[in-house]
Amino acid sequence: MGGNGTHMATDEKIILDIANGSRDALSELYMQTKNAVYSFVLSMLRDMHAAEDVMQETFLQVWCSAGTYVPRGKSPLPWILGIARNLALARIRENKRLGSLIDDSPEQADPLDQFLACENKIVTRAVLAELRETERQIVVLHVVAGLKHREIAALLEMPLSTVLNKYSRSLKKLEKLVRDQI
Repeated sequence: MGGNGTHMATDEKIILDIANGSRDALSELYMQTKNAVYSFVLSMLRDMHAAEDVMQETFLQVWCSAGTYVPRGKSPLPWILGIARNLALARIRENKRLGSLIDDSPEQADPLDQFLACENKIVTRAVLAELRETERQIVVLHVVAGLKHREIAALLEMPLSTVLNKYSRSLKKLEKLVRDQI
């Protein structure tokens, strides 16, 4: 298990077991990664029901694609989040194509409520309320999913320096917010 506090499987064997048809391995992977996947997808879609759908689609895709996974000697989480990202982007494109853009209707999820399980509720609330979408995704991926900045850069297809800059700027915004609240 990973040492980053998220209890993620660092052993790629779980993906290989899934590729060999192990439903138990898929269940274990789901239990270990569902919060990170859901948090990330919700940060993109900002709709609770759509995020749940995309999370389920992600694990179905993991089941179907596990045989194509290329072990790299590290956690498979970035691969899983890449699948989730692609599915979320496809959902956004489909919504735009259908003309049903996600709006601020009462049915829309309140992202603040969705992250109450996080250890640091105050920071999480501030992140969602005060940061731009990309900044929010970077912080969620680092804090909730436990990804390293270079993994986030690869996942979001951004230069590492941009990710580091946005993360640093986000922390400064949050520090100012906390200072202003005291």
